[in-house]
Amino acid sequence: MPMRWGVFKMEPILTHNQLSIEKSRPGRRGVRFEWAQKPASAYVPQEYLRKTAPKLPELSEFETVRHFTRLSELNYCLDGEFYPLGSCTMKYNPKAYDALSALEGFTQMHPFAPESSVQGTLEMMYHFQELLKQVTGFAAFTLQPAAGAQGELTGILTARAYHDAHKDFNRTEVIVPDTAHGTNPATAHMAGYTVVNIPSAPDGCVDKEALQKALSDKTAVVMLTVPNTVGLFEKDIREIAQMVHKAGALFYLDGANFNALAGLVKPADLGADLMHLNVHKSFAAPHGGGGPGAGPVGAAAHVAPFLPKPIVEYKNGKYTLSGKMPKSLGKMKAFYGNIAVCLRGYCYLRQFDDSTFKEIAENAILNANYVRAALKGKFNAFFDRTCMHECVLSIRPAEMNGVHTSDIAKRLLDYGFYAPTIYFPLIVPEAMMVEPTETESKQMLDAFVAVMEKIYDEIQTEPQTVKDAPHSQCVARIDEVSAAREPNLRW
Repeated sequence: MPMRWGVFKMEPILTHNQLSIEKSRPGRRGVRFEWAQKPASAYVPQEYLRKTAPKLPELSEFETVRHFTRLSELNYCLDGEFYPLGSCTMKYNPKAYDALSALEGFTQMHPFAPESSVQGTLEMMYHFQELLKQVTGFAAFTLQPAAGAQGELTGILTARAYHDAHKDFNRTEVIVPDTAHGTNPATAHMAGYTVVNIPSAPDGCVDKEALQKALSDKTAVVMLTVPNTVGLFEKDIREIAQMVHKAGALFYLDGANFNALAGLVKPADLGADLMHLNVHKSFAAPHGGGGPGAGPVGAAAHVAPFLPKPIVEYKNGKYTLSGKMPKSLGKMKAFYGNIAVCLRGYCYLRQFDDSTFKEIAENAILNANYVRAALKGKFNAFFDRTCMHECVLSIRPAEMNGVHTSDIAKRLLDYGFYAPTIYFPLIVPEAMMVEPTETESKQMLDAFVAVMEKIYDEIQTEPQTVKDAPHSQCVARIDEVSAAREPNLRW
């Protein structure tokens, strides 16, 4: 693999590392507007007007384009490099979905528009709800949550509304295994619950004895990530569901890793009462900087009445936002949810049938196990067994000439690969969580494995090279301790 050299390598030293404000020169501008016919004071009260002009960069259009193009070239992104972030499911985002979500009929819709004028958007939302019900087995879905974490909060507040309606106010605890996503305990705490953490068994799955001891008449919800954060399917999940329900609690599945389940199993069939889905992970919508996400929440029939309102319904030949939900917890977000992201998820679900979804999940699982098996003997999986969507590798610095996982992550940048998720989950020492997803080819996986093997050889013969990485980026290794203790937060 050729090294990825910093894009500023050959650029003039005068400008390559400057901020836009440093490149600014008085009087330069890219766009010219006619002066307003009336002064700002004609429209804005005097007390709200600036007394001095804002200090903004003054650049020509060409300089502005160059500046931001250079910045964009510094970013590692899914469109440019292999991005094996474990638990994040960085899969390909089809450009056709972006084009469809940018259609004027969607982007120009006003949130206060009457239902009669937005039937197309409501129709899409309705069928997206129906498709989500079909692939998960749940009785109802809300599209309001704007991210996976807000989806979790929605699910837990739905559970609270359920228990409150049954006058079961004694349930103040939420049980969270140590293989859960880090947002799970934070969500439970934000909802006002006491978090009860339980350990994993030696095989990486839930310790059923520990769970049984933790369950009580105080348990409101048990939150379980499936597959869990060490990449394993909870083999006893149906028995766990029975234990939870026998205790009178609700069973919540964190669906962030649903990409490994779609087409293979319906979560509702496993006994789950509630589950959120990350549209940006499982349904090929943009991840991260693409804007706010979407975290639809599904519920079993007995919990569905407590979901946020409104939910899109089809009645008398038209689509409508139904607010007639007397048991609903209320609203979680203004208006109806993040339509643009839901639209991308809708396109994804419309593109494939059940058999294709099964193939997608199987290929995601196959790719993760291919990497796990190929690196065995050099970078071993912490739990040496077949994984699901991701493999979690671990090293021992004492056996690696003092090299740590963070060193390997930085060295990968020199070879044109983004690093996998590192140091998570917390129960795995020196963790490297690799999730190739189904959209990566065998050739790309072989290239990644070859680079990892090369880094392994460097660790044995020239470990300092790895410890000093990265060598080819525009920013060298920083003093992380000083950066954390004495952050420079302003220019």
